[in-house]
Amino acid sequence: MITEQDINTVIGSTAIDNDGDKIGSVSEVYLDDQSGRPEWATVKTGMFGTKETFIPLADAQLDGESLRFPYDKAKVKDAPTIEAEGHLSPAEETELYRYYGIGEGTAVDRGTETTTTGTAGITAPAPTSARTSARTVATPSAPSATTPPAPPPTTP
Repeated sequence: MITEQDINTVIGSTAIDNDGDKIGSVSEVYLDDQSGRPEWATVKTGMFGTKETFIPLADAQLDGESLRFPYDKAKVKDAPTIEAEGHLSPAEETELYRYYGIGEGTAVDRGTETTTTGTAGITAPAPTSARTSARTVATPSAPSATTPPAPPPTTP
């Protein structure tokens, strides 16, 4: 299970399918609005990485510098097209859950089959990206730089 502590590792990792074939590069992680847990990853797919596809993180596993998903590459490629705009609506989440054949959320231990219904919001993207969201919940660690204040204007 991917946790909040894994977000820095997940963003930018290589997404691979259940056979070990590369799917693409993980671009963003969406958190469940109710639980705050990582729920979805967007993966840049296609020949030039121009398409972003949502994949559930419910059964994903970190494997070194890769994130292994329990789906075939073809299944991910044919997933519903939903714009990665910083937040998933309940209808979009339902469509994705239905497509991947899973329950509605992973907010609580799946061993007890307790799930949530809600929406997912985005975490901050990898530091090299300029995208931001109104619901930034977690950010990858990055050093910050400060600029010294400008000197006061001088008068003659």
